[in-house]
Amino acid sequence: MPVAVGPYAQLQPSCFDLMKMGLVMGCAVGRVAGALFSTFCLRMGMRGWELMGSTGKSMMLSGGTFGAFTAIGMGTRC
Repeated sequence: MPVAVGPYAQLQPSCFDLMKMGLVMGCAVGRVAGALFSTFCLRMGMRGWELMGSTGKSMMLSGGTFGAFTAIGMGTRC
């Protein structure tokens, strides 16, 4: 593709911006995966606050882990 030259040229996102985007996308995907995997707690007989606590913990742990690895992966591509 031709490169735009002039006052209206578009700039590429910085490496830090790419890592932030990877972190946010990874956290979102990890939270959804944590919510899906925590439904196995229903089979163990958890109900009420115990179920909500384990679901929240699972979502935060998987979101943080997957987000960190996605951000590192985006950083290595810079």
